[in-house]
Amino acid sequence: MMSFFGNSDLVVGLSSLLFIALIVYLKVPGKVAAMLDARADKIAKELDEARRLREEAQALLASYERKQKEVEELAQEIVTRARAEAARAAEQGRAELEASIARRLKKADEQIASAEAAAIREVKDRAVAVAIEAAGKVIAGKMTGEAAEAYLAQAIKDVSAKLH
Repeated sequence: MMSFFGNSDLVVGLSSLLFIALIVYLKVPGKVAAMLDARADKIAKELDEARRLREEAQALLASYERKQKEVEELAQEIVTRARAEAARAAEQGRAELEASIARRLKKADEQIASAEAAAIREVKDRAVAVAIEAAGKVIAGKMTGEAAEAYLAQAIKDVSAKLH
């Protein structure tokens, strides 16, 4: 018995085989594979969600661009109406005409500026919210600890600087 334990190569070899047999008996490789598959499925779902959010943001952006175009057409229509009315008002008097045109053009410019600002603000707010949410999900799944906190702090500074 002493010669058996005296041969360290044999003891190490048998110990290794017993360890490997124990790991296989406890089905550790299958459990590890299942855990990795679950993690891969979770990442795939997060990527699908990020794609869906991106498509949603693009659709929203296209919608706001259409609205902006409609507002520009409306503004053009308002300007056209104002010019037609100005032509009719010219017959009634130059002073009345100049006052009417000035009021209508100012109103049209304010409506255009207001509509554009609102549309751009809504698109930016929605795009930022979607991007932050998607980035948060992806980063939360991949980062932990101090690196995540540092990255989050830098991202908040960057977004704050770009929005203001």
